[in-house]
Amino acid sequence: MYVVFVDVQSGAELLTTVSQDVAGLLAACQGENVTFPFGTYQYEFHSLDHYEEDGVFKQELVVYFKQQS
Repeated sequence: MYVVFVDVQSGAELLTTVSQDVAGLLAACQGENVTFPFGTYQYEFHSLDHYEEDGVFKQELVVYFKQQS
């Protein structure tokens, strides 16, 4: 499944990846902090989005983070 990490304040995509272990990835994101090469973030919330692309139904997990100061 596609997983998109988004900065909740700016709406900017931090990273897009594909994972077969969505539950494990989500559990890890809900920990203390997540560090990207350009900053440290804390989990805020997530949503599971369903959409159609070229006649195929797809889903992606969108995980929202707030940058730590």
